[in-house]
Amino acid sequence: MGVHGVKAVFFDLDNTLIDTAAAGRRAIEEVINALQSKHHYGEGEARAICDKVQAKLLKECHDPARMCITDLRISHWEEAIQETIGGEANRNLAAECYFLWKTTRLQNLTLAEDTRGMLTELRKGVRLLLLTNGDRQTQREKIEACACQPYFDAIVVGGEQKEEKPAPSIFRYCCDLLGVQPAECVMVGDSLDTDIQGGLNAGLKATVWLNKAMTAPGDASPVPHYIISSVLDLPAVLQKMEHKMNAKLGTDNTAGSNEEAR
Repeated sequence: MGVHGVKAVFFDLDNTLIDTAAAGRRAIEEVINALQSKHHYGEGEARAICDKVQAKLLKECHDPARMCITDLRISHWEEAIQETIGGEANRNLAAECYFLWKTTRLQNLTLAEDTRGMLTELRKGVRLLLLTNGDRQTQREKIEACACQPYFDAIVVGGEQKEEKPAPSIFRYCCDLLGVQPAECVMVGDSLDTDIQGGLNAGLKATVWLNKAMTAPGDASPVPHYIISSVLDLPAVLQKMEHKMNAKLGTDNTAGSNEEAR
């Protein structure tokens, strides 16, 4: 499916192509069950520990030069257990919780069959690139878990670059990888702050915001060119772009003919 003037589409990974949030929820439930059945914590205590960990993950600042992601995340669990239960730090239990959470989350990350089909069809006409922010190890494990490598011409992980989305430099790097210009590329993602703002910063042809809840963006938010409720709606957006482009070309050609007639 080729689109006039579009040579490449960049996709975000988490909560765009794969449902990381849902996988994370299932992983948390596994840990809660283990804390109750194996370690005899009350449900309230187990949920409090997991709530604290999720809050720490949201605020996480990771410097791979100082600490590996595994040690950092075990520390999140260790702190959450101590903050909830008190007493001595329990690094062994923290490690057990972390690895159960991580393994369960990875097991639940899948690239849906219909999404695979869409990517396969798109790739017949445009080049596809996966552009994901995050720690190198964490994101590479997700990519391997959902087996999405064969559907892309290139994969770029923010944690392996000097800057992540929304910095224009990572988008320029992606363009150089594929041998295309920013004005020939479309960015698709669920984050207004990184995917959409980044695409706008880099001067891409279009940005497509995946907004499953179809909520209106805030007044101060970046404004995407297109909004979809499912990633499967993307081909229709590209078709709409094609129609707009053809209409513009038709108008330009008509104007040119009128000029010659004069």
